[in-house]
Amino acid sequence: MKSIPVRVFCVAVPALLVLAGGIRFVPTSAAQNQEMQERVAELKQAAAQNKQALEQYTWVEQVSISLKGEQKKQEHFQVRLGPDGKPQKTSLDPPPAPPEHEGRLKKHVVEKKKEEYKEYADQIKELIQQYVPPEKDLIEQARQKGNIMMGPAAGAPGEYRLVLSNYIKQGDNMTLVMDKAQKDLVSLSIATYLNDPSDAVNVNVQFARVPNGPNHVSSQTINGVSKQLTIATQNSNYQRL
Repeated sequence: MKSIPVRVFCVAVPALLVLAGGIRFVPTSAAQNQEMQERVAELKQAAAQNKQALEQYTWVEQVSISLKGEQKKQEHFQVRLGPDGKPQKTSLDPPPAPPEHEGRLKKHVVEKKKEEYKEYADQIKELIQQYVPPEKDLIEQARQKGNIMMGPAAGAPGEYRLVLSNYIKQGDNMTLVMDKAQKDLVSLSIATYLNDPSDAVNVNVQFARVPNGPNHVSSQTINGVSKQLTIATQNSNYQRL
């Protein structure tokens, strides 16, 4: 009996915070519970079906990395999902040109800085792969813990939002916008962090459907706030294997 007040408090506080942000969400009540279960079931089913369908496709990925608003690197890959469900990438770019002649000290400083940012970018990408695409088992865990809230999508009557908190890390937040009729993900936004909440990482993802095929990530923008590093990904040219 002592756990009941704690559970109510945990659900009510996030709801009040979201209301303060201008989006109308309310805690799940008994009357809403059935709809919540149906919407979560739709999301889980869509996530599983799309992941399975994407195993039959290959596509082209363009990755642009910018630092403080200036593009530093752009790469192109042919991608497909491996047996473990993770992307396997083959570079489509020619070998890089040999570096210009530089003094030994300057070259060491430049290489050290490049390695620092590469490590940071790799950490961010590895983190976000845990969120995108959403995994049905993690969605179900969030539902069981009472960490999902549902509400309308502002200005889009044919869509609704699911807000998942503590999805991967304590204090993170993931908002999914779903199309009611198609039961597809429309967009996704994430607020998370690396090792410490002060090292914030924000993500925006847009989805699209292959004609007569799966729903997929069409674009993704990752912002590593502390180092002002942006990783922008565009996916295109989906072909059946």
